[in-house]
Amino acid sequence: MRDAIISALAEHLPTVMRWAGSLARELRKHNIAITGKTSGSALTDALTLADLSIQDLLVNALRDLDPIFMQCRIEAEESTGDLYRFAEESEYVISLDPIDGTKQFRDKTGDGYAVMLHLRTMDDVIYSLVYLPAQGPNGGWVEVRPGKMLTGPDDPGKPARQVLDSMTPIDVKTRPDSKKIYLIGFQQHDAARAADVTEAGLDGIAPDLMPGSIYPLLATGEFGGSLIHTPNVYDYPVSFQIARELGGDSVWVHNGQRVNFTETWMDDRADMLRLPGIVATSANPETLKILSELACKWSPVRYED
Repeated sequence: MRDAIISALAEHLPTVMRWAGSLARELRKHNIAITGKTSGSALTDALTLADLSIQDLLVNALRDLDPIFMQCRIEAEESTGDLYRFAEESEYVISLDPIDGTKQFRDKTGDGYAVMLHLRTMDDVIYSLVYLPAQGPNGGWVEVRPGKMLTGPDDPGKPARQVLDSMTPIDVKTRPDSKKIYLIGFQQHDAARAADVTEAGLDGIAPDLMPGSIYPLLATGEFGGSLIHTPNVYDYPVSFQIARELGGDSVWVHNGQRVNFTETWMDDRADMLRLPGIVATSANPETLKILSELACKWSPVRYED
């Protein structure tokens, strides 16, 4: 069943993700901000009609395109679409983030937003697809499946699957490493924690200074990893899979153990599922060691009030 789900997602979803990206680009031209989340973090609380509309498109496409998708649980950052039609219990979870980087998308402060989907089990991420509507003139892609990782520009003149199949896979042997580390989730302390990472010998980058989405940057080696406080289960797992495909890992800093997805909690303030604690992700074991030794001293509690 695992291989059948991966094959079905890889066949059907690139087209749908491209449609979703086109919708995002059009909606971004309008005032579509709405309220709904109250975590106190501007990055987390940003919400737009695009998030709701694109999730509705993705969920209902999964409902209609292949019955095998209905055998999976579905976890989605928003509440739109026929979520109730999917399995309540399953070994496989399809997770959606309709607009990753909503604040940047809404405020038009950058072009690193993305439409995201991944497939996972309780202990592994086995397929990821990311469409970046504003990357370059025509958008861009990241696709990860066991043994193969693709990233590159889109070409709307060709079918989406054909574009992906024409890309040269990332070669672990020639991919460069980087000291740049993406930090997020430390509430008002993101910049201070980034400075701590830099002082430790790496190059900490807070969200406001990111040059784009972390997923293509991590895949190509322009970034060396990430350090995330209580990551959510909708976008972070793509970084988990990228690092694993590159021969690296994603670990809890307090014990050095590989992250699994059995230990989640509901963040009622942000209305999303999260993993506990602080998570370090990198293809480089030495980078993981530096990040873990540094961040294991920090509080694992997201909300201190």
